[in-house]
Parts: sequence; structure tokens; C-alpha cells
Amino acid sequence: MSTPRLLAQLEECLHQVLPDARLAPCSLPGLPELQLWLLDPVNLDRAFASEETRRLLEQPPYWGFCWGSGVALARWVLDNPQQVRGRRVLDFGSGSGVVALACSAVGASRSIACDLDQGAQLASALNAELNGLPIELADDYFAVTGELDLILAADVLYDSDNRPFLERFRQRADSVLIADSRVRDLQHPGYRRLGHLHGQTWPELGEPVEFRQVALYQSLP
Repeated sequence: MSTPRLLAQLEECLHQVLPDARLAPCSLPGLPELQLWLLDPVNLDRAFASEETRRLLEQPPYWGFCWGSGVALARWVLDNPQQVRGRRVLDFGSGSGVVALACSAVGASRSIACDLDQGAQLASALNAELNGLPIELADDYFAVTGELDLILAADVLYDSDNRPFLERFRQRADSVLIADSRVRDLQHPGYRRLGHLHGQTWPELGEPVEFRQVALYQSLP
């Protein structure tokens, strides 16, 4: 599908929440290798009407931001290409697709952006075109076929419904990497903390400084 059609469809999704908002291609602080179509920061520099606030809470366009943990995990991938090159990888809860794109950029043999949200699927496709990088799209983790070497996920643990996936990931792939800015002391016998990364959400949301410190966890053999 062409970029204009993808952009029109994605902005249609956005306008269901914020009728006057628009998307713009953005460079990311700390991640100059990639660009993403994200919410134009101008759209956030105003007060929201009560109805807009309600819609934002009920249908947040997560894919319209590149969240700090996604920035941090994508940066880690680009800085550690040997951990990804030639491997079959899946980016779970991919949102804008930034981690899947980073994996493709360093030579993953298969890079899947997996997210059940239609907007996220469109955003990942649009961002793949923007960067000229091949990725696959999936809206159902359980429907993805074939072997996986590595599963990555950023900022998915805030939702307790996602916690069971920690064990499912270990059963599915040889290695799992989890980046999370809210969960800094994950207590799970199958994972260890590798360290902390830095990542800033873009467009800027005025998040507390501590949320720019992202914990990185790796599955145990």
C-alpha cells in the first residue's frame, strides 16, 4: 500500500480520538538512525476538552508516540547488532514498530511487528516505508507461525494481563529481552536484569525523569 493511503488511514484512526490532530515524520532523540510518523508535537501544546480527554483515556493512540522503553530497546539493538543479525525476531506490542525496524536495520532474517491494535499495524507499515526497511506485520501473537530465535517487548508489563506472556515467550524463543520504564525490579525466576538503559518518550510528555531510566531484562537459559 502506498504511503499516502497508509497515512490517510492512520490519520483517520487518529481523528477518531483527536479530530484536529496530525502526524508528522519525526527524528528521535538518541535514535538518529530511524524516523517515525508520530503525533505532531504542536497537537499536544494545548488544553484538551473534556470529551477529548475521555477519548484519549479510552482509546489512547499509543502508536502515535515512541515510548522511552521502545527508544531504549531499539538503541540497544542498534548498538548490539550481533545479538540480532541473522535471527528470526518478534517485537511484541510493537506500537510504532521502532524495535522491529531496528532489528531489520541490523540484519534480522525475519522481523515481525506484532500488535493487536489496527492503528499500530498501520503505523508500523508506514514507518517501515519511511525508513525503507522490510518488516512483517502480525495482529495475533498466537497466529504467528514458524520458529523464533528472539522475542523483544518494550513497556508491556504495566498491563498485568501481559504477565503470563513472560513464560510463554521463554517457551517460544531461545532468548527474550524485556525493556520497561515502570517495572524496575521484576521478580520472575526465568529472567535476570541486565542493567539500565536511557530512553525518552517522543513527542515529549513531561514524564518524570525516573521514567527515562529503563530496566532491561533477559530470559535465563
